[in-house]
Amino acid sequence: MLTSPPVNDAPEKASKADAPDALDPPAPTPRSHVALAICLAATAALLALDLGTKAWALDTLSTERLGETPPVCEPDDRGYMAMQRGRDEPIVLVENWLELRYAENCGAAFGLLRGASQGVRHTVFGTAAILASLALLFMFWRGRGKKWFAWAVPFIVSGAIGNLVDRLRLGYVVDFIRFHWRREVPFLGSEWPTFNIADVTITLGVILLLIDGWIEGREEKARERAAKARAEEAGEAAEA
Repeated sequence: MLTSPPVNDAPEKASKADAPDALDPPAPTPRSHVALAICLAATAALLALDLGTKAWALDTLSTERLGETPPVCEPDDRGYMAMQRGRDEPIVLVENWLELRYAENCGAAFGLLRGASQGVRHTVFGTAAILASLALLFMFWRGRGKKWFAWAVPFIVSGAIGNLVDRLRLGYVVDFIRFHWRREVPFLGSEWPTFNIADVTITLGVILLLIDGWIEGREEKARERAAKARAEEAGEAAEA
């Protein structure tokens, strides 16, 4: 009785073992030149909005000081930093809640590192702004992240550059949006630190990054569950 020769399926098994896992995340694909151009255009538009509103605040909400101008962001013996410009009457948008009032911020967003020396501030903020902007733009170009990440990049980069321009040009950052309330709130006091459009865009960008990371984490967990289920099915099939 003739029998067919045994079929050697080792190459097939090897090829399956060597094949990439279908459940693995796809490798990032570099974004197109059009996408990069749109990102840069959005960054430029947001930067223009930030610098334009700061220029408006300088002209409308402040005046030049009379007499000798104090040192830029240098505290006196009492630790008080005198402003470079005088403050005009604020523009009230919502009574007892929201107004536009001129302020000079020697720190970062919402006044961080306000008390540090000018050299430390320029070094820390300048280095952080440049490195963060370059890193985000490079990651965008290389196709990292999802749509939330892509939207976050122009928000963060424009805000970082906008505040950096102020520090290099003036020695401080112009703020003018002030939230305040009548009663003291625990841990907040009676007002939120005065901020500007750049602070808003940076905050929105960070929120978008967190959303992107959350979605990526959910997808990673889904891939792990699918891989575990497939391994269990393969084990049951082998036992059968």
